Amino acid sequence: MRQSLVIGNWKMHGSLAANAKLVKNLAELIDGQCAQTALCVPFVYLSQVSELLQQSAIAAKIALGAQDVSLHLNGAYTGETSAAMLVDMGCEYVIVGHSERREYHHESSMLVAQKALAVLQSKLTPVICVGETLEQRESKSTLDIVGEQLSAVKNVIGSRGLARSVIAYEPVWAIGTGLTATPEQAQSVHRFIREHLGNIADDVSIIYGGSVKAENAKILFDQRDIDGALVGGASLNAQDFFTIAASFKCDGSI
Repeated sequence: MRQSLVIGNWKMHGSLAANAKLVKNLAELIDGQCAQTALCVPFVYLSQVSELLQQSAIAAKIALGAQDVSLHLNGAYTGETSAAMLVDMGCEYVIVGHSERREYHHESSMLVAQKALAVLQSKLTPVICVGETLEQRESKSTLDIVGEQLSAVKNVIGSRGLARSVIAYEPVWAIGTGLTATPEQAQSVHRFIREHLGNIADDVSIIYGGSVKAENAKILFDQRDIDGALVGGASLNAQDFFTIAASFKCDGSI
């Protein structure tokens, strides 16, 4: 179901002490005047953060998520983490196809689709990332690239699977660079994605990722087809993350 959603992606950051402090600070800030929120943390901290959320009584307001998943349900796959294991840790969301996985681990759109399927089979919600590089944007192939990435996923999980997913548009050139797509650029691609979804368009939350900060969240969220954000560095600061989430009310209005 389409809803306002702000997801923090800690990437490869965190420590036992820093995590405890961050969740404590979030517990003091998060209230009923914000979007649905989630934290996607490194695998090794899922258990700790799950317990911290429960102890602080904000688990109903901040969901737990993972940053990746194996396409395999179980088996002899050393170093991999299955969706069933993430269920055991209390996860609700799983990021698949993040641009850093596509670039550094050479993940294809087919692999991303298979991971999304594994997530859905375990009754979790995949956060399916799509986006273009700077070279692709400059060659005016953004919509072709995003369309191909979406089609690859749809071919595997179908429209029903997409309706149970979140789509995150993250222009690769704006991730961790300090650059951000203009609201008009982001809205244009979000509108294209919603049109691409067809008759399930109103069922799917489409969120933006790419150097989202407290200072630019409101103007991005003002756009008709942007339902929230996948937040990187700013999610490591409780006040910044709360300010981004508080740009929405829980009913989805701004």
